[in-house]
Formats: sequence, C-alpha cells, structure tokens
Amino acid sequence: MKSAASGEPRSGARLADSRRRRVLVRVSVGLLAMLALLPALPGVSNSTLFTLTLMLTSVAVAVNWNLTGGFTGYVDFGHAVWFGIGAYTTAILMSLQTNGPQVGWAAPPAIILGAVVAGVLAAAIGRATMRLKGPYFSIALLGTFVAVREIVRVSGGLTGGGVGLTLPPYLNRPLFYYLELALVAGLVAFTWWLRSTRFGAALVAIREDEVGAEMRGINTTRLKVTVFSFAGFSTGLFGGLWAYQNTFVDPDIAFVEVRTVDAVMGAMLGGLGTVAGPVVGTVVLFWLRELLWAHLLDYHLIAQGLLLIVIVLFLPRGLVGIVDPRGTSVTALWRRWTGRGARPDEQGKEP
Repeated sequence: MKSAASGEPRSGARLADSRRRRVLVRVSVGLLAMLALLPALPGVSNSTLFTLTLMLTSVAVAVNWNLTGGFTGYVDFGHAVWFGIGAYTTAILMSLQTNGPQVGWAAPPAIILGAVVAGVLAAAIGRATMRLKGPYFSIALLGTFVAVREIVRVSGGLTGGGVGLTLPPYLNRPLFYYLELALVAGLVAFTWWLRSTRFGAALVAIREDEVGAEMRGINTTRLKVTVFSFAGFSTGLFGGLWAYQNTFVDPDIAFVEVRTVDAVMGAMLGGLGTVAGPVVGTVVLFWLRELLWAHLLDYHLIAQGLLLIVIVLFLPRGLVGIVDPRGTSVTALWRRWTGRGARPDEQGKEP
C-alpha cells in the first residue's frame, strides 16, 4: 500500500509533465506552420520577410547559447564572436578577387566553411577556457570577443578593416526566410533530441554538480568542449547566412555585444535550460524591442534593463515555466516571493 501510495504523486507528475510537453509540441508545430504559410499571404512585403528572417537569426543564436549557458551552466558573455567569425569568413571567401572575371567563392561552400572555422576556433578556445569556473569563464569569453573584433578591425588587407567588405548581392528574401525557418526548426528539433539523450542528461548533471558528475565517471571537459564547439559551428552558420543576405559586413555590425545580451535575455525570459524557452523568449523580446523602439526610443535601454530585473525576480524559470504543472505559475511565484500562503511543498524553499 505504501508503495502504491508513494507512486501516485510520481505517476501524476509524469502524466502532467507529458501533457505539458504535448501542449508545447502542438503550439510549436502550429507556430511553425503559421510561419511557413506567412509569405503566401497577400500584403507580406520583402521588408517584412527580412525582419522575420532577422528574428529567426536571433532565435538561432539564443538556442545555441542555451546549449552551453542553459544546459551546462557556463554563462558565455562572448557568444557573438562565433557569429562574427562565420560572417567574416563567408564575406572574405565570397569577395576574393581573382585574375579572371569570376569573383570569390559561391555562397554555399563559403557559408559552410565559415561555420567550420567558427566551430574549430570554438573547440580550441573552449579547450583552453572551459576549465575555468563561474565568472572567470564568462570574462575570458568576453575578452575573446573583444580581442577577435580588434584583430578583424586592424587586419585591413584581409578583412577590409573598419571599412568592411561588400558581398555580391542576392536579394531573394523568400529563399532566405524559408532556409532560416527550416534551419531553426532543425536546430530546435536537435536540441529536443539532445535533451532526451544520455549526453544531454550528462550536460545537465554538469550544470547541477560538476564535481559529482566527474566522480561518476563523466568526462566533463570533453562533453563541455563538444557542445561548445557545436554551438560555435551552428552560430557561425547563421552568421554566414546573415552576411550573405545583408551583403555587407564591418566589425561594428558583425561583432555586436548586444547579440550576446539578446541571447542571454531571450533564454532567461523563455526558460533557461529548456528546449522551447529560448524560442519563446527571443520572439517575445524581439517584438517587444520593436515596440520600445517605436514608442520609447530614448528610453528603450532603460525599459530593457527593467525587464531583465523582472525576469530574474519573478520569472526565474521563464515563460515556459508558467505552464509547468508543478507550480511555477505567477501566483506561486508571488507566494514564494512574499512568503504568504505557501503550499506545503513550497515551505522552506527559497524564492
């Protein structure tokens, strides 16, 4: 009897968790279907498609950042460096001058090689920095970001220096939109699959207790560097696509600190360490910023800072956590924060 009684809460929690996952899957599939059909609607201009493509790029950067910052707990303040490396490698290869009439590489191999370069550099830098803990790792990656940007700025013969590089124009907005939509959907599906594997469980174990994971025989360094390298490769891929559709790169637009800040805020707003969280959070953040730019141009950074404070205080598990049946609702968060009317299973827990 005791065994059956003790099993009821577990089976109930599993059932509720399964229902929540089904709801999230259905919402995700519906959202993807809506986005896929959007260009076919009348009145959708190329400028709208370009804006939506930029939104998908932001989603991809946030999902990739979440692989290290959310899954392993290593907060990377220089993640945008892989985006810039992918963009610049693509731009350099496509703008190479040759003796004949042909100019540079074709886009597909240039973009792929840019992603490979970003992934290889991420592996090398990750191998050197991921032995650091906490803020030391974050500062090391921020220093890497600043150093690489300055190297690009002073290497005028190869990168164009502060003037930048111009790529051959290919303005096919629907193609870029559908390509990025497919890649983002594939990236999210890969993240969902990874989270359900032993590899993903080991990453979460590193986040929760790295010393304990090592004592259980997990090669934490190898796992951290592997997922860090993949995140660098994937981010570099989207950086190359961005450079191609933007047709121009320079250090001030390819290496932008706010790209990392947006990834961090998007993952936190949606739900750090979850699969759907970075997608939901980044989409909300993207359109919220558009509204702030339109109505609070002089104060949009202040509003964004206040939003980050609200996320940390009242939504520690993000927007995805609100639909969690285990009690992470706005009401539950308020009870935990104020200490009023806490449920028995919440008593004694920190907010």
